[in-house]
Amino acid sequence: MKKILLLLLWLPATVFAQETTTKYNLPYKNTYVKEPLVTENEYRLAKPVRLEPKSFAEARTILPSPVWEGHPKEIEMYWKAWEIAVGNIRQVQEGSGFVSPYLDVAYNGNIFMWDLSFMMMFARYGYRYFPFQHSLDNFYARQHPDGFICREIKADGADCFERYDPVSTGPNLLPWAEMTYYKQYGDIDRLHKVFPVLCAYYKWLKLNRTWPDGTYWSSGWGTGMDNMPRVPAKYNPIYSHGHMVWLDACLQQLFTAHILLEMGFYTERWQEIEEFEDEIKLLSNYIREHLWDDQTGFLYDRYADGSLCTTKGIGAYWALLTDALDSTQLNKMVRELENPATFNRPHRIPSLSADHPKYNARGRYWQGGVWPGTNYMVITGLAAKGYAEQAGEIAANHYRQVLEVYKNTGTFWEYYAPEAAEPGFLARKDFVGWTGLPPIAVFIEYILGFRSDYAGNTITWNITHREAHGIERYPFGPEGLITMHVNKRNSTDDKPSVTVDSNVPFELTVQWGKGKSKTIKIESGNRIYSL
Repeated sequence: MKKILLLLLWLPATVFAQETTTKYNLPYKNTYVKEPLVTENEYRLAKPVRLEPKSFAEARTILPSPVWEGHPKEIEMYWKAWEIAVGNIRQVQEGSGFVSPYLDVAYNGNIFMWDLSFMMMFARYGYRYFPFQHSLDNFYARQHPDGFICREIKADGADCFERYDPVSTGPNLLPWAEMTYYKQYGDIDRLHKVFPVLCAYYKWLKLNRTWPDGTYWSSGWGTGMDNMPRVPAKYNPIYSHGHMVWLDACLQQLFTAHILLEMGFYTERWQEIEEFEDEIKLLSNYIREHLWDDQTGFLYDRYADGSLCTTKGIGAYWALLTDALDSTQLNKMVRELENPATFNRPHRIPSLSADHPKYNARGRYWQGGVWPGTNYMVITGLAAKGYAEQAGEIAANHYRQVLEVYKNTGTFWEYYAPEAAEPGFLARKDFVGWTGLPPIAVFIEYILGFRSDYAGNTITWNITHREAHGIERYPFGPEGLITMHVNKRNSTDDKPSVTVDSNVPFELTVQWGKGKSKTIKIESGNRIYSL
């Protein structure tokens, strides 16, 4: 009887070890400690789907269609970005373990967690044409039994890094991408499916990427900001954790913990991750007390000896998406964005402050380059924290610079130079890629001014232009398709006259001039609304 009992206890572990070793092609002994939430991950056992995209000509009849009187080049740039993106849809390679066609990141044929999370911010607007959000499903399908997800995965499904390698994973932006999609479409079924996957990954990071005091570490590659000059000289800046507390990793986990608790509220599972509230308190207090320098009014990484790094980088602005700082501290951080000696350069916002010795006028990657993804993060964070004017100014500057380079080159680039309207040093071209953000997401949200929250059944329209403009086929929820148009005005202070054609009711808040706004209830049908 004892022998039979021992065999029953031994067999599942052995089978699991064999399955794990085979599935992930591990040439070493299995050391997985299973995370129970991974057993709920439906993507790991899903069968691959093949879905051929419609032609770009058909896409133009389905995608949101912006209108802006007297601005044909801006409209052309919008459609060019979609044309390149549509051409980057890739099918699942047989035997890869991937489960869905996906939007390629336009880099090296692999999928990247950092890139795709940002790309979903603009790709969500095209979901009625093609289910771009399912690109993320391939990361979920390759989740390991302990919750780990590799940050870069080859088209054949192979992880690019072993999970305990300091460069193997991050940044943890997947929950942000999913919540942004949910706020656009209200897809609660998807939220139920991804919730356990994302919580399991969060817990893996907490177990495997923290110091004894609960703060997080990463690496140059792990943060996505490869050559940012922040690591002590004796360590490799790309591959090593440098025995540092990594500011952006801490801020991202703090941000993500809030998102997962919000997801838990919508899915009625927040009680299962109540301990994330303790994480929020710990990280918030630590960031305020140990990573803030009041003299310079900025946040920094912390070295092993307790001193602070002196590098001012764009990663500090993840704080805008958290409540880590009090209002006085946050105001100082925002003011720094207006400082010509640091971040207020001809093309805003450089990844590295201009007063740093390593700052490069051509960008040189993260030594001053202007990156669409992190710029979008800052713009979104400013708007969320009530700095609407600064958000609008930076968005307009960034958009104009990308537009100018588009006019000169006819395409989009991986990143941009901070001192002139030029591509960044050795930047890749036709990069859509996260550079779909300025011509699509920034254009819709901050140039034309449309931002929505389906969960709250609201759309906010910030009207800043005098010319007639608007958008057709704006997606709102599972069924909503909305056309919004404003007539030409003589002045930005003039009360706008708007026409709305919607197949669903919602609340529209129209903003114009200096602090003027009005909220109106939109009914189904085509109507002219006087404010």
